[in-house]
Amino acid sequence: MSHLQQSFAVRFTYNVFFTEQLFANTNPLLADFFSQQATSEVRKKLLFVIDSGVVEAIPDLLTDITLYFAQHSDAVELVPDLMVVSGGELAKNSPDLIEKIVDTVDRYGIDRHSYVAAIGGGSVLDMVGYAAAISHRGIRHLRIPTTVLSQNDSGVGVKNGVNYRGKKNFLGTFVPPVAVFNDSDFLTSLDDRDWRAGISEAVKVALIKDKVFFEWIEANAEALAARDMATMQYLIHRCAEMHLQHIAGGDPFEMGSSRPLDFGHWSAHKLEQLTNFELRHGEAVAIGIALDTIYSNQLGWLTDADTNRVLTTLRTLGFSLYQPMLDADNSAGILKGLSEFREHLGGQLTIMLLQAIGQGVEVHEIDANRVRQAIATLREQEPTVQTLHA
Repeated sequence: MSHLQQSFAVRFTYNVFFTEQLFANTNPLLADFFSQQATSEVRKKLLFVIDSGVVEAIPDLLTDITLYFAQHSDAVELVPDLMVVSGGELAKNSPDLIEKIVDTVDRYGIDRHSYVAAIGGGSVLDMVGYAAAISHRGIRHLRIPTTVLSQNDSGVGVKNGVNYRGKKNFLGTFVPPVAVFNDSDFLTSLDDRDWRAGISEAVKVALIKDKVFFEWIEANAEALAARDMATMQYLIHRCAEMHLQHIAGGDPFEMGSSRPLDFGHWSAHKLEQLTNFELRHGEAVAIGIALDTIYSNQLGWLTDADTNRVLTTLRTLGFSLYQPMLDADNSAGILKGLSEFREHLGGQLTIMLLQAIGQGVEVHEIDANRVRQAIATLREQEPTVQTLHA
């Protein structure tokens, strides 16, 4: 008997840039990036795939992109077909969009050393990243996130994916972008729900990793709710920084069963599905955080005072912490999210709870009756359920 053993490491490096007016002719950031990437070989091509919601909110965007790269044509060759695709969860539920991107890659001869750039919210970034990853076994992918949620969390990470067979992110890849460009001007076009939704991911990472950051969010909750841009810029920068630190910390491609940054997510993913994705991801995460915070309190780990601080902060930010589908007590109800989360992790259930503010702890069992009690607590505390379209 004999065998061969292979072992190698691949190093990934990418920058997350923070800027304003990315496509203004006076902003050299993008042009400089492509010039630095250029080689003596044939000029690289650049395909844009853009969230339709962003185009509706910023009607001049397509023209601005075309004019920008006309002025900087020496840096990269812009594909004239600027693709506009449906945004939101529809982007991840539509296999035809993947086929459309792959077809465009084929028609324009976009090779592995060229670029596919996505502009939009997290769902569009996830979908385009997946399409880029499976085309030619990987085309260089640029992310230009346009929401709070994608600028501080999903857009700066290494995950790409789409929904399949009714399951969240059932198909996907771990492929880092070659760069991320966070333009705070895009945030001004968001409605209040999308502005608020992304803040929940910052609350999440603060609660499990950084007590000081949570205290900052707690102190600035009213300013964030009032859409103060300077406050939001700090939140996004700090949250993105912590996300990148976590990715570099040991298991970036989630080869184990632990996903410590998914605090509040086991129920959030299921709640999104139960509401037919009418709930924003960040809105569902806020409810999931509240649920797991109360559960942690029931275990005697989190004090009543700290539990109330968490719930009060979420409500001050403007989140509703109860949704009627939490009480859908059937085979497809919220508790089904536990088995689906276990499957997504790869076998062992691993859930992050709170031992204290700023200190997460992983558990491998969840008691269904305690979950029901936590749901009842949220229902009692919020008897008047806010409409999703408020």
